Amino acid sequence: MPRVTGLAHVNLSVRDRDASIEFYRVVLGFKEVLTRDGKQWLHTECRHPSGLVLGFTQHREHFKATFDPRHIGMDHLSLRVAGVGELELWEERLTDLDIDHSPVVHTPQGSSLTFADPDGIQLELFCPADPDTGED
Repeated sequence: MPRVTGLAHVNLSVRDRDASIEFYRVVLGFKEVLTRDGKQWLHTECRHPSGLVLGFTQHREHFKATFDPRHIGMDHLSLRVAGVGELELWEERLTDLDIDHSPVVHTPQGSSLTFADPDGIQLELFCPADPDTGED
């Protein structure tokens, strides 16, 4: 079978490209790397220091509605962090930025914390459970 070697990028449709870029820059540390605008859309790609590339596309004709995970498409975007201690630091950061978020939740699979971007797209910060230590 031909191989897939990793995730190339994720592109999100947003209501306001500039507001989304600002949110992902301030909250998560993404940096703008490429902007291409067309007749029907505004598009910018941003890169995170981890190497993840997110594209933000604002369609000139759109429905002004916020994201709804019950519709076909993406349910949420999960970003991996190094451990529970990092999740706790993220929880403090989101609180300091006055961004609504869940508490850190521990399950047998790992621990997570969720919040939403300006369009209501659910974002999750996740660290898998460490099988060596039994950490949740």
